[in-house]
Amino acid sequence: MKNFNYDTEDLVVALATPWAESALAIIRTSGPGSIEATAKIFSDRDILVKSEHNKMNYGFIIDPTSSSKIDEVMVAVFRAPNGFTGQDSTEVYCHGSLPGIKKILDAFKQVGFRDASPGEFTFRAFASGKMDLTRAEAVQDIVSAKSTEAQSMALNRLSGGIETKINEIKGLILRTVSAIEIQLDYPEDEGGLAHVPINDVLLAEDMIKKLLATYSAGRVYKEGVKVVLAGKTNAGKSSLFNLFLREDRSIVSEVHGTTRDYLESWISLGGIPIKIFDTAGIREAVDSVEIEGIKRTQNIIENADIIIYLVDGSKGLSEDEVESFNMLKSRSNFIPLWSKIDLEGIVPPKDFFGISTVNHEGFSQLEDIIKDKVFKGNYIQGNDAVLDSERQKILLEKCLEELQLFRNGMESGIALDLVAQDIKEALDCLGEITGEITTTDILENMFSQFCVGK
Repeated sequence: MKNFNYDTEDLVVALATPWAESALAIIRTSGPGSIEATAKIFSDRDILVKSEHNKMNYGFIIDPTSSSKIDEVMVAVFRAPNGFTGQDSTEVYCHGSLPGIKKILDAFKQVGFRDASPGEFTFRAFASGKMDLTRAEAVQDIVSAKSTEAQSMALNRLSGGIETKINEIKGLILRTVSAIEIQLDYPEDEGGLAHVPINDVLLAEDMIKKLLATYSAGRVYKEGVKVVLAGKTNAGKSSLFNLFLREDRSIVSEVHGTTRDYLESWISLGGIPIKIFDTAGIREAVDSVEIEGIKRTQNIIENADIIIYLVDGSKGLSEDEVESFNMLKSRSNFIPLWSKIDLEGIVPPKDFFGISTVNHEGFSQLEDIIKDKVFKGNYIQGNDAVLDSERQKILLEKCLEELQLFRNGMESGIALDLVAQDIKEALDCLGEITGEITTTDILENMFSQFCVGK
């Protein structure tokens, strides 16, 4: 893994907006003395040095070598410990000219700044105690959110949704640990289980289980779902693909083999990010290009989260597709569709769902079926805190395991000083989730996944 530099005493600078031509761009800095260092390349040094916290200052960025103006800007000043990173920091709002941005970044480096590593600003916020690790992870989740619901869930975590739950669980465990410590310190005060609040442990276990139950849905909203449209040529796959997209993206034709390779696009279905694939029709290929297209289709189907198999309702299931259909229908992620039910006399047989891409009959039902397949009954309720971090999930599972070991040990009469270690291990797991207990490798791995400038 690349060795990123997270020395929090350095002066760092990074472009916080995309590296692209735009109306405005934002360049941010952080580090002890960053305000004074920024002032060295600002047209009115004294104004910036004396600026109050959270104040915008108008002026120009100046080339420190030639003293010529680089760009007309606004500079925001944030003084420790009140800014995002908890350190002195500045933000430069400049024109989104790529040559201009490069000149400004070069000017910063000439007065002592270095390029920030990925996620370094958020890392500094964590190191300064401005946020715990659950909130820090949520920062990148907001940036990479694929739907409005995913963004809202990430915002809930950034606002402390997961941290609050973890602290509630921690409070219950700490109460138990305190009772154990008293018994170990004063063994003459006998009473055994009566002095240890086992009900608090049971409540903590229940809270952990409920939080873990949100993980599968959380990952769906974070990573999205692959939905593949499969079936013979002319079954209506491209028409259904266009209906999902609400646009004519895929060419629709009665000519067999029109779709010779797959098409893909992201959509949002009830807030679920879905990557939908329109695939080449399953049939006997007539040339090498179509052979390759069908081979790719088979690979995509194998890796699909949901397979929607369309059968042309005007012709029915043909002999040459029975084998592939039967291989797929036993899968739990399989949805069989009987297309073209708008035509007179076409009724879907048992176990098929009817669909018409002409009058959209059956389409809303299909959307509901997809959602049921995705969530398997584990729907998110209201503003529930939703777990989507694999790191947090693993630690919560470990915490639950240690709590169960502790409780079983207590009920089996194992010596209190021995089972006490289990509940302390559970407490350490929660500390790792929030970042109270962590290692450099874990932190580097986490923050290195962030964008530069975040």
